[in-house]
Amino acid sequence: MSTHQTSTHSRTRTSRASSVRSPQGPGRRPSPNRLILLVAIFVAIFGLLSFRVIQLQIFQHGLYSKISSSQVSQKVTTTALRAGIYDRNGQILAVSRPTSLVIADDFQIKDPVNQAAVMTSIVKVPVEKLIPLLSKKSGYVVLNGSLDLTSGRKLRSMYLPGIVVQDSSVRSYPNDQLALATLGGTNASGAGSVGLEYAYQKLLAGQNGLTRELTSTSGVNLPSSRSTVIRAAKPGIGLELTLDTALQFVTERAVAKQLQSTGGVTGKAIVMDVKTGEILANVSLVNTKTNPGVLGPIPAWGKDIGVPGIQQTINNLPFAQAYEPGSVFKLVTFSAALQQGLVTPTTVFTVPNSVVVGTRFFHDAENHATLHLTTTQILAQSSNIGTYKIGTLVGVNGLLAQVERMGFGQKTAINFPGETSGLLVNASTWYASDQVSLPIGQVDAVPPIQVLDAYNIIANNGVFIQPKLVRGFVNSDGSVKATAPSATRVVMSSSVAQTINTMLQQVVLAGTGTNAIIPGYSVAGKTGTATIPYPGKAKLLIGQYNASFVGFAPANNPVLSMIVIVERPQTTIFGGEVAAPIFQQVMSYALRHYGIPSNGAVQKPLTGKGAKISSDVT
Repeated sequence: MSTHQTSTHSRTRTSRASSVRSPQGPGRRPSPNRLILLVAIFVAIFGLLSFRVIQLQIFQHGLYSKISSSQVSQKVTTTALRAGIYDRNGQILAVSRPTSLVIADDFQIKDPVNQAAVMTSIVKVPVEKLIPLLSKKSGYVVLNGSLDLTSGRKLRSMYLPGIVVQDSSVRSYPNDQLALATLGGTNASGAGSVGLEYAYQKLLAGQNGLTRELTSTSGVNLPSSRSTVIRAAKPGIGLELTLDTALQFVTERAVAKQLQSTGGVTGKAIVMDVKTGEILANVSLVNTKTNPGVLGPIPAWGKDIGVPGIQQTINNLPFAQAYEPGSVFKLVTFSAALQQGLVTPTTVFTVPNSVVVGTRFFHDAENHATLHLTTTQILAQSSNIGTYKIGTLVGVNGLLAQVERMGFGQKTAINFPGETSGLLVNASTWYASDQVSLPIGQVDAVPPIQVLDAYNIIANNGVFIQPKLVRGFVNSDGSVKATAPSATRVVMSSSVAQTINTMLQQVVLAGTGTNAIIPGYSVAGKTGTATIPYPGKAKLLIGQYNASFVGFAPANNPVLSMIVIVERPQTTIFGGEVAAPIFQQVMSYALRHYGIPSNGAVQKPLTGKGAKISSDVT
């Protein structure tokens, strides 16, 4: 074979071999099986993706929509407007004023200086204070918690980045400190914290609403977002009280000035409508310039009422503070004896200056030889020993029963926050000396309201009537729903009550209460100058007393009753000198204020043996 032939054969063989080794070379088509496999894979992938899309868009749309919304959508409670409190004549005592709450999410604020300049006049915050607030980077900053509504609406319409305006309110008391011990107050969250504000919190607060808002992670509304009301807030129900603003003011000032002039620690007073039990004035004051001593300080609201050093107490002392009432408690002893027919107003008793009962020594306030006094004279001159003698006729069981019958030891229907029922001796804790202590008001501790209720029984012809502070409920449309009349019960016969009424008039005319005389009106009442126990010890505070007077007028046809107590006066201690003048001043005003006609009584002190203002010390 020639060389040329060998070479050609070799090239042909190589070309064929190369052709066999490159099956995908030019001119050949893909295998049909592989193509089908590729298409199937793409279809499967597309199907899976389509299924997932359908699953997300249709079957799980609600779930993921909810998850998405929850990251920016929040249900926000909208506080209802707190209802007002009014006096018996519609005068506003407490009111909530709608305001705008301005909040900044300062993470959203890029230019605090320029934004402060734009906002300052509207938000009512100076630029120099506003810039640091907008620059804090805390995510939640209150710029103004009580902006007026007009400014709030204007600011809201500007849609400033990071600024949200919410509805809010501010509680205010238009008469400043007047009756604050009764009204109470609200805390930082706007809820009632003490007094009537606390007692009627649920009613006054109303029902909060619910709003859906788009918010940032810090809780501030997203820019340009709008709120959706889910449930509208329902305003509260207001209170119409039995208090009379004018009489409350006069009573507070009279007590305050006497506290200031005598250096007393606290002053309490209540004026009541005899027939209805409605409380027309309720006073609870503390003298912050007097050292309270071992009994401790009295919490106050921190602002004078217009008389230097005299402030409203936080606790309503006529309901919350129990004290040994002293001679004003002698009403229990005399009413029990008269009711049982054991004495008459003219029954004569032999009254020594002192007695020893059990292990204790008791005496009258004024030293005297043995006297022969009638029942009326014993009451008028506030004889401790004479009262003891009458109490022995009544006996232990009779005295304890009369204490309960007259309402002592029982909370009133008002159930004022912090109200005390008092602390009474009973048969199981009775000591021999209590046969003297209880009749003269030394062993039982009771709040002033219970003492007034007892005297109101006499003024109301033997009928006990529950005291009352709320006269009606004020709806948001201004209509008023009156509260039910106070419950009553008969305690003693009308004839016995009238007899005691006449005897109490002699206390004012010829006894220890001459400073309570009101020209042209007959007055019935009783003074008290009561010792004060040393806390935790079986002894008394030396030289410290509660000076009191309780009574009613006009005595011939009672309309108004009143109690006054000045705790620990320093210049003079006697109820007839400290408390009776307050009664005289306030009751004189009240009788004219309500147009109660004079009964033409000629009222002037009568001179009688042993009739001294200082005779009522127990």
